[in-house]
Amino acid sequence: MDLLKDSEVLDRLGPLLSAEAAAEAAGAGMEAADLEQAVWVRLLEAAPAPAEPARWLRRAVRAEARRARRRARREVPYGSRPGNAGAAPEEAALHGEEHRALRSAVARLPGRCPELMRALLSPRDLTYREIAGELGISQGSLGPVRSRCLGCLRRMLASEVGAPGLRGRER
Repeated sequence: MDLLKDSEVLDRLGPLLSAEAAAEAAGAGMEAADLEQAVWVRLLEAAPAPAEPARWLRRAVRAEARRARRRARREVPYGSRPGNAGAAPEEAALHGEEHRALRSAVARLPGRCPELMRALLSPRDLTYREIAGELGISQGSLGPVRSRCLGCLRRMLASEVGAPGLRGRER
């Protein structure tokens, strides 16, 4: 039986395909109509007609949705790069140098400041409760210690980095 010539089967599969595509499209990050079209193309390309068209259709919709999810994870829009969105290599190098200078200054801070500042700068984005637990200090004392440490860090960086130039009109 040629599936494409059997209009009764196609009429029966149309609503099923629409329903399946609508259910899977949102999770795949694509329009239901695009998903439907991809499955119809897949059906046209299928050399032998599937023995169980409804079952084949459900599997094809899910397979196309998986393919769309994978493609969305791999593709990066033009004009942006992962990590440093669109920055020139010079800007990326300067940004890296600033991070190294900051980490170096944090390491030279007095007392518990290096530990606290490393926890605050951590990519894990810890809460005050988690930081207090890791450092073994009370959560209420984190704010004042943080203020003291930031003051030390500002003074340290101000002496190492020149003051910014004047902006606007000079008198």
